[in-house]
Amino acid sequence: MSAIIEELNEIFAIPPIDELPPDVSGELQSICRLHSISPKELSYKWESYSIKMGSDQTTLDLSTARAFKKDLQEIVEREARSKSHMRSTDRRGAYATPRNAAKGGDTFGMLDGITPVQRSTGGSNKRKAPFETPAAPKYSKADGMSSPSDGRSLPNRADQTSTQSIAFVERQNPGQIIETLNGHLEVHEPPIAPHSESRVKLTANTDLKKFRYRPMAMHLSEASEVLDDRIDEFQALVQSHHGLEDSAFGNAAAKGTNQIVAVGRIASDSSEGKLNSASMVLEMSRRTGAGLRIPLKVEAISYEFFPGQIVAVRGINASGDYFSVDEILNIPLLNTAASQPSTIDSLKERLGVTEEEDHSIPSKALNVITSSGPYTADDNLAFEPLNALCQKAEVSCADMLILIGPFLDAEHPLLASGDFDLPDDPSIEPDRATMVDVFRLLIAKQLQALAKAIPSITIVCIPSTRDVMNKHVSWPQDNLPGKKLGLPKQAKMVSNPVTVSINEIVVGISAQDVLYELRREEVVVGNKQGREGNLLARLPRHLIEQRHFFPLYPPVERTLLPKPGTEEGIAVGMPLDVSYLKLGEWLDARPDMLIQPSALPQFAKVVENVLVVNPGPLSKRKGAGTFAQMTIYPRILTEEERREGKPVANKLFERARVDVVRI
Repeated sequence: MSAIIEELNEIFAIPPIDELPPDVSGELQSICRLHSISPKELSYKWESYSIKMGSDQTTLDLSTARAFKKDLQEIVEREARSKSHMRSTDRRGAYATPRNAAKGGDTFGMLDGITPVQRSTGGSNKRKAPFETPAAPKYSKADGMSSPSDGRSLPNRADQTSTQSIAFVERQNPGQIIETLNGHLEVHEPPIAPHSESRVKLTANTDLKKFRYRPMAMHLSEASEVLDDRIDEFQALVQSHHGLEDSAFGNAAAKGTNQIVAVGRIASDSSEGKLNSASMVLEMSRRTGAGLRIPLKVEAISYEFFPGQIVAVRGINASGDYFSVDEILNIPLLNTAASQPSTIDSLKERLGVTEEEDHSIPSKALNVITSSGPYTADDNLAFEPLNALCQKAEVSCADMLILIGPFLDAEHPLLASGDFDLPDDPSIEPDRATMVDVFRLLIAKQLQALAKAIPSITIVCIPSTRDVMNKHVSWPQDNLPGKKLGLPKQAKMVSNPVTVSINEIVVGISAQDVLYELRREEVVVGNKQGREGNLLARLPRHLIEQRHFFPLYPPVERTLLPKPGTEEGIAVGMPLDVSYLKLGEWLDARPDMLIQPSALPQFAKVVENVLVVNPGPLSKRKGAGTFAQMTIYPRILTEEERREGKPVANKLFERARVDVVRI
């Protein structure tokens, strides 16, 4: 039992706390015994429960542990009742006496559902029930277009609990700041009147035209070349950074007595199951290792691995059966983003800041708000959280609003069923309405109203592979069709992923939840805490070290992702176009800020001088979510920096305040 307690503390105790309270630990041990699961499996169920219940219930204490235990028991009981009902139905069909045998009817039920049931009355046959197709249940406008204050919700499914959705107007603590980074900086002060012109100069650092490829039409030869080229590129980086000779590198699959350096991709020796230290193999490129795979022995080191990770290992393959790793060579990081002093000065003028003024005036700071979808709860299409966010942007006179998909979520039960009502609009025929029309009515109108109230605002929209109105379904993903969607001119459509410059600040954005998938697939060898004890800081570090928005390969299976509330109960997942993976690479420099939405707890952290922000979803499945508001102060130049005239680091992490706020 002591081993189980130690593992529970390792997984569930959040630093600086090293040990769970005895009562909480006792409840978790009880759950493991009742359901015959390991603490690791329990952590996955806890993550799914936290995502389903929303951020208010993510803190693990005695009350939430008991609610979690009750929720698991209810799911088990529902599944048991469902299986019992199916078995009883099968027994009746196989062994029970046919009801119509004595009446000379359909003895074995072979015509059931083909002909109407008949009965004999006075020598004449009459139809027992009208012969018509049963109508599917409809969601009324009250159910489909508004938040259910009277407790009405979608029918229960196996993965749902009896907990009712909380009406958006009844949400708790709206506007509460739940996490702050650089709290010593003041929050942006809105001006008396909106600015006459935009204070943001938006530039795309990504070639958006390259994303207009034909999705899901890749050739295996092209995909293999892309994967091989990535390994070879990293080998050149490692060689240059560590000053190694060509002779230092070798084929890890070849038997030898000399120590060599091998560069390759981490993979599993099985297509099923999770990666672990026993199943780990190194996959080499065709140029350096003939495309072979060799098992790795990593007991002598402490490191974090995940499928798709490019690593440089130093060791020996003495037996020819496996490669024994003695050391992991660091992969050099990209340089930090930098700007010319003259560029910084010109952008200060855009903000209305002069050299004589105090640069710490809150009203002169840039006000940026970012959020990610979904933008409405599972039981309605009212998009009340989005409306509240637009009101927040209007009241605070936001300079920029970054909206990350999904907007119309393929995992939303009403959208997945297609059975909902639209508001009355003379320009749309209900029988011919498309998802583009739904977007224009439910989302674009709110953004148009915001743009009319704040003409100087800049709105950036990033799509998701879960967006039903985007024909480009694979990742990397082309931008949304802005003109068709009826968006205002202030709205800019960009790809997924994308790197943009907001004035001098370089920002990387991806809608794909790579952090959750890394959390599932990562394996820590040696030191249980890894190189970085904080999980939420360690996962973004993988992206920074691998220089990619999605370094995981292959992606996590759909069945292992958080379950949606649809009838199918399986997540959409991410179709990955391997031939175009290079579009997800970071090319020239580390971004100053990385916006990476995730189902993991929302956070704002500085990792390797990169400001990493997870705003969290704006709407949970059953309640309200969160967004992030950033107050960015101007870059202060020293006299020496001006005199030298060389590019200077932007140092966004020192001059930006980030607040994660409940909507």
